[in-house]
Amino acid sequence: MKESTPSQRLLSLDTLRGFDMFWISGGEDIFAVLAKVTGWSWAVFMAHQLTHPAWHGFAAYDLIFPTFLFMAGVSVPFSLGSRLEKGVPPSQLIRKVIQRGLILVLLGIIYNNGIFHTEWSEMRYPSVLARIGLAGMFAQIIYLYTGKRARWIWFAGLLLGYYAFMMWYPVPGCGAGLLTMECNPASYIDRMILPGRLHLKIHDPEGLISTIPAIATALMGIFSGELLRTSEEKISQNNKVVYLLAAGIISLLLCLVWDYFFPINKNLWTSSFVLCAGGFSVLLLAFFYWIVDVLQYRRWTFFFVVIGMNSIVIYMIGSYINFEYTAEALFGGILGFFPDPVRAVGGEIAFIMVQWAFMYLLYRNKLFLKV
Repeated sequence: MKESTPSQRLLSLDTLRGFDMFWISGGEDIFAVLAKVTGWSWAVFMAHQLTHPAWHGFAAYDLIFPTFLFMAGVSVPFSLGSRLEKGVPPSQLIRKVIQRGLILVLLGIIYNNGIFHTEWSEMRYPSVLARIGLAGMFAQIIYLYTGKRARWIWFAGLLLGYYAFMMWYPVPGCGAGLLTMECNPASYIDRMILPGRLHLKIHDPEGLISTIPAIATALMGIFSGELLRTSEEKISQNNKVVYLLAAGIISLLLCLVWDYFFPINKNLWTSSFVLCAGGFSVLLLAFFYWIVDVLQYRRWTFFFVVIGMNSIVIYMIGSYINFEYTAEALFGGILGFFPDPVRAVGGEIAFIMVQWAFMYLLYRNKLFLKV
């Protein structure tokens, strides 16, 4: 832990990051419980959207992870770009980039397995944090050592190359072009090279091979960050919003077309999924940037900023602190006076309040986990 020294921070980015993390820190449970106890059609719809499809397809819940990786990319031109402009050579920055990526891999292993808590053969090495660390690291390396045109070539090459590999690589006993859990090339290679266990035994949604196209997700964030960092003398704030909206819509249209040939699939992080999730992420960034940084409507952001400024903490802390016990101890007695539906929904809200109070204590004392 150390004090944060943010420079050139976008309040909209911290707000969007907190909004994104809110849903996996209890927000989705509110709608799940609300749908169960009321049966309201809109609550059922929301609860369905806050679950993952079994394999192919896309739901709102699929957007949380790639949006976080996308936002990590958005911050790159602000953090690394400013240093490059001051004359700091990439060779001096690369060590920190690699260190950050490997620390996130280590944190992911700890999150999955604890510390000396799991047998080596039973440890799961892939993780959400590892994908963010590795994909973000390679995207930053591309940013440091290539120009804008080369970055776009890398972006297209990653998506097209992954498509070619997934469709043409023959899996023994299956052949080529099958994208089932058993027969897709990414899972097959992961089974051969990854130690320990895979999350679903024959497949891991955060596997090593499907991390390769995730680099393109981070690059989409870098492209967006470069646009937002451009001087307002060259591109006005309103025009930046327009460009982001156009880019997001084009990405979604391309993903719909590609879906016919290479299905949208978060488990495999298919190229069409990169464009789909990336398109929505760009649109969300445009909306938050317009509301928060252009129109300056900021009072409502504080709730999410408290979460967004310590996003890794809010992701990991639930495995080590029993917020549910605390919420029950503080609010369970009061909620007992209400009917079951109110008590059920109120319990989820109380859980979020307790988590947020803990995050606020960190925020107020300027304690931010920086990797």
